[in-house]
Amino acid sequence: MVLSEAAAQQRVEFDSLDTVAGRPVPLIGYWFAAAGSPQAPAALLLHGCGGAYSARGTLNARMREYTSLLNSQGVSALVLDSLSPRGERELCTQRIGTRRVTQANRRLDALAAVEWLAQRPDVNAAGIGLVGWSHGGSTLLAAINARHPAVAVAPRRPAFAVAFYPGCEAEARRGFETQTPLLLLVGEADDWTPVAPCRELAGRASGVAPHLVSYPGAYHGFDSTMPLRRRDDVPNGVRPGEGVHVGGDPQARVESREALMRFIEQSLRR
Repeated sequence: MVLSEAAAQQRVEFDSLDTVAGRPVPLIGYWFAAAGSPQAPAALLLHGCGGAYSARGTLNARMREYTSLLNSQGVSALVLDSLSPRGERELCTQRIGTRRVTQANRRLDALAAVEWLAQRPDVNAAGIGLVGWSHGGSTLLAAINARHPAVAVAPRRPAFAVAFYPGCEAEARRGFETQTPLLLLVGEADDWTPVAPCRELAGRASGVAPHLVSYPGAYHGFDSTMPLRRRDDVPNGVRPGEGVHVGGDPQARVESREALMRFIEQSLRR
């Protein structure tokens, strides 16, 4: 993927903790530094199953909007691309269980990215957190769940984690344990990544208790401005093979962004 200079302040490369044939997977990221601070907190942004890019090959609207929002509040941002380095454009139309890029792969990407951020002289290593959407939200959960050995031995704990409409089933089944403050933002009408497993995960978690906020009538992707539509090309969801609904909800969009920034601010004060 090729981005215009206006799309990102800096294209960066570093290695994942994931390996293929004994060699680390090289990753691509886009770094957006917040102005005005020699050592700013930073957020790792984890894209959904559609990847980090638009059809034109630029960072998609969601990534652009949130990097701008975070920067405006003094938080630097790293958008991580886990798909194109592995030869994939999207995962949404692939059945779970057949995907070449898994949560295990992306969990190791996220752990490597946190360490990359921590080594930057312009980042406050104690103020690094994660924000993820959908598949990226599921990745986020896996990257802070101490039931995974690689997470348990990771050299640092993220200061915050915010997951927008993640798939919670896998981590709920595994058992969820974290010392990272976690905010789950979910839509009650979501028929792609339903709210019930996230409630189960939050209710049974050990360590720092997750905080869950649900939005009545909101579907998957409620923080976008796109009109609600049905996607018949998605084989997963509450009713496999029957499609899923995706689209923005104006009230949930505003409230979830306010919740995101409020949670980050509160977590950084701890």
